Amino acid sequence: MTEPSKVIHVRNVGHEIAENDLLQLFQPFGVITKLVMLRAKNQALIQMQDVPSAVNALQFYAGVQPSIRGRNVYVQFSSHQELTTMDQNTQGRGDEPNRILLVTIHHMLYPITVDVLHQVFSPHGFVEKMVTFQKSAGFQALIQYQSRQSAVAARTTLQGRNIYDGCCQLDIQFSNLDELQVNYNNERSRDFTNPNLPTEQKGRSSQPGYGDAGGMYALQATGRAVGFPQMANAAAIAAAFGGGLPPGISGTNERCTVLVSNLNPDRVDEDKLFNLFSIYGNIVRIKLLRNKPDHALIQMGDGFQAELAVHFLKGAMLFGKRLEVNFSKHPNITQGAETHEYINSNLNRFNRNAAKNYRYCCSPTKMIHLSTLPQEVTEEEIVSHLEEHGTIVNTKLFEMNGKKQALVLFETEEQATEALVCKHATSLAGSIIRISISQLQAI
Repeated sequence: MTEPSKVIHVRNVGHEIAENDLLQLFQPFGVITKLVMLRAKNQALIQMQDVPSAVNALQFYAGVQPSIRGRNVYVQFSSHQELTTMDQNTQGRGDEPNRILLVTIHHMLYPITVDVLHQVFSPHGFVEKMVTFQKSAGFQALIQYQSRQSAVAARTTLQGRNIYDGCCQLDIQFSNLDELQVNYNNERSRDFTNPNLPTEQKGRSSQPGYGDAGGMYALQATGRAVGFPQMANAAAIAAAFGGGLPPGISGTNERCTVLVSNLNPDRVDEDKLFNLFSIYGNIVRIKLLRNKPDHALIQMGDGFQAELAVHFLKGAMLFGKRLEVNFSKHPNITQGAETHEYINSNLNRFNRNAAKNYRYCCSPTKMIHLSTLPQEVTEEEIVSHLEEHGTIVNTKLFEMNGKKQALVLFETEEQATEALVCKHATSLAGSIIRISISQLQAI
């Protein structure tokens, strides 16, 4: 255990987390005198006014998992007893000028290559070398200018700017490197002073999922959203997330098939799994594994939808079991006697209003939203239809655009999930009702 300090080290600080979010987390324990965001490392340092304040905060969060915007953050005492201005420079020189820039790109909805970065950075001076790579902090690049003045000008002008409207935000620091080593000229690295370097053999991309971005400029010029090669619905994704992506979603996954394990085999069937996983994308087919009754394979419409399902459903509770949700090694599910086909199902949610459905994606909550209800339905009928799945704390029946809808709050997330899984697409007073997860906390 690190010796108590008034400086608290916070990890897993995603780019969507603002300074104000961290302040709200620690202000109840005392006065905060300094806050340093280490964006490139997804970390932060917070200095309290005194050691007892920091001790109180860490004792509290030892028993309660701190979470910001749905993301767990992890706290411990820092090895620093006091923050100085130089602590900002742990990921390189930080604010000390250097001709090499460390660039982190947030909200990366479109592919970024060396050519794209060269277009962005070359107006500020001669770019000698460039290397791109994928780190836990996200997609990063090292960009070496001929002169330090050019690097300073680029950082001053471009810091915080977006490469494309609403996405691909630049977070720029000075690197502590003196010279970049570039071995290959390709879409991931380039030595502009030595055009004769080899291109490296194909198929060793450090950016899985982006494929060849060669046609990007023509597409960009037309004003259409480019997105990822495997995604025909990139425009809907861009519209849903305002150009960014939900925290923890890379958008680079190409695997469409998901393996679900630790199911309750006595209560789960293909249709119930469809009702749950169709919250995150269209379902192609589902196969329960007969030799492993608590396992199932689910093929989603594309890699992005599969990534949403894995991200939001991993660890969810259903029928007394905590679900394990991972990408499958199988690229797809072979159609056969043991598969259930859903590709043409009119219950797939993402064939229309895709942008709205993406926007509402989240992990299971205690609240479900009911729509396509009969006009004359009552709250009593709704409660009667759902109460077998758990304790209903509150309900609200309302009308939107002339159509009846309802919110139902259960005591636990598991109860709400069970109600959705069992009662989505069932008949209530003659109408087939639609159920989805609500992001609202209270009615």
